[in-house]
Amino acid sequence: MTTWSLRRRPGRTLGLLLLVILSFLVLRRLDWSTLVPLWLRHRHLGLQAKGWNFMLEDSTFWIFGGSIHYFRVPKEYWRDRLLKMKACGLNTLTTYVPWNLHEPERGKFDFSGNLDLEAFILMASEIGLWVILRPGPYICSEIDLGGLPSWLLQDPGMRLRTTYKGFTEAVDLYFDHLMSRVVPLQYKRGGPIIAVQVENEYGSYNKDPAYMPYVKKALEDRGIVELLLTSDNKDGLSKGIVHGVLATINLQSTHELQLLTTFLFNVQGTQPKMVMEYWTGWFDSWGGPHNILDSSEVLKTVSAIVDAGSSINLYMFHGGTNFGFMNGAMHFHDYKSDVTSYDYDAVLTEAGDYTAKYMKLRDFFGSISGIPLPPPPDLTPKMSYEPITPVLYLSLWDALKGMGEPIKSEKPINMENLPVNGGNGQSFGYILYETNIASSGILSGHVRDRGQVFVNTVSIGFLDYKTTKITVPLIQGYTVLRILVENRGRVNYGENIDDQRKGLIGNLYLNDSPLKKFRIYSLDMKKSFFQRFGPDKWSSLPETPTFPAFFLSSLSISSTPCDTFLKLEGWEKGVVFINGQNLGRYWNIGPQKTLYLPGPWLSSGINQVIVFEEMMAGPALQFTETPHLGRNQYIK
Repeated sequence: MTTWSLRRRPGRTLGLLLLVILSFLVLRRLDWSTLVPLWLRHRHLGLQAKGWNFMLEDSTFWIFGGSIHYFRVPKEYWRDRLLKMKACGLNTLTTYVPWNLHEPERGKFDFSGNLDLEAFILMASEIGLWVILRPGPYICSEIDLGGLPSWLLQDPGMRLRTTYKGFTEAVDLYFDHLMSRVVPLQYKRGGPIIAVQVENEYGSYNKDPAYMPYVKKALEDRGIVELLLTSDNKDGLSKGIVHGVLATINLQSTHELQLLTTFLFNVQGTQPKMVMEYWTGWFDSWGGPHNILDSSEVLKTVSAIVDAGSSINLYMFHGGTNFGFMNGAMHFHDYKSDVTSYDYDAVLTEAGDYTAKYMKLRDFFGSISGIPLPPPPDLTPKMSYEPITPVLYLSLWDALKGMGEPIKSEKPINMENLPVNGGNGQSFGYILYETNIASSGILSGHVRDRGQVFVNTVSIGFLDYKTTKITVPLIQGYTVLRILVENRGRVNYGENIDDQRKGLIGNLYLNDSPLKKFRIYSLDMKKSFFQRFGPDKWSSLPETPTFPAFFLSSLSISSTPCDTFLKLEGWEKGVVFINGQNLGRYWNIGPQKTLYLPGPWLSSGINQVIVFEEMMAGPALQFTETPHLGRNQYIK
């Protein structure tokens, strides 16, 4: 074999050298910009933090943002709400991304229908809004477990929001999928996303100094190239700073604005100021007051924030609804679950209607925009339909007969560890525990969150966080003890999110002896749950129903369906389903007195209405054009 070398072939070496030089000269003269699509040629720098200002490319840019959560608004109304945002003078949409809704089971992702994140972002772009994305993995947002999937809690050693291997492995797989959808929607790729938030208010949690750098790297490694932000309130700002990430603040008063902006300047020097969450109102909890914030106070604070040279995001611009069982909870001294309405006393009402806040803020942002604002869209029509009366009925005890064999276990199993949903446990709804007892005495145990106790089918009281013991009356012979446990919503903020398993936690004791041999029914009340109840299962409504029970009615609509509010006077506590859609919980302790029913979820003709009531049924279901939250209505 002949061996070639440069020394033996000087002519060849010289030829190769001349070819390299010629290629270099040709490439120097080539206009590389012609190889980039026209619509991307001006998108090189994106949103930048330069001195006191944000810059979008070479122009000073003010972020006037508003929060709308796509998962809290019917998809048919996304355009309406975004157009109203644009007409208010805002230029940027912010939204969270709820992991628990997008990955309800490990490795099974849902970005369809009301969870079509990409469609929502592209619609915002079409309307002329930029987007700041807040993908978590933890988002708070007054949503169950702060948006983290409940199946994470199957691991008894789980440490959420840390670099615990079981958590980061799950985050990595979720981000692999989510970022493949998000990356093409970034500004530098021609999309509307100009910034991405790293986690959410981590400074107030702060259990692992390696966690935030991990999340930052997880985003960057998957192709996130836009400006990164953090977001913290006064309790966590000092501990929420991440190197290479712009810190922003969350607040509701001008007093906090002065304190927090001074702190930010001392920590990160000359950087643009941004209030990522100016709270335009507040959320409500069952049994508490309806929170309101005066529109004049809102305008005063927004003006002060902008006058201080700060960009701003209105949290919330439009709150929407905690449809289904998605609501979260707080648990500091007492456990308090959030109501179904996420109206938030925001700039738009729960149903998307205008408020005094909207009008005042539109005037304010219009005065500084320099261009005429588009006209606000018309209001969506509302309707007060005629009351309807339940005609068919199915007691929970009869419903169990059509549910097949229960799960059998020597000891109670918490909701997350039930062997259902492909091994992912149960996320939401109710769970029923049954066992046999042969004596009376003191029943005790840890119930999360609220357990109605029955001897056979007779209710004898409740167990919850405050009531951990109940007396079981004297009984004879074969007796079934039942506990219907409701997951009222996992805590979404605070240090105890690792302890949010639901159902019976640990043993259930009768006279200090642990009970055994449980039969457990998963009552998640998904659409598939109700498909088991064919027409033959229902019976005519008796004069004295046995509770808990399902009540079936029909709403007949002859014209185009409109938005309405369902009023449940005389009913006590339960859940409402319309045409298979879970409207959410109701409870007569207030402050929420009506459930928002979007028109697009109704159809011309007959609409099926199912009410699951735990305690007491009213005579009818009423409909109204206006919502009621206790003594306070939506007067702003």
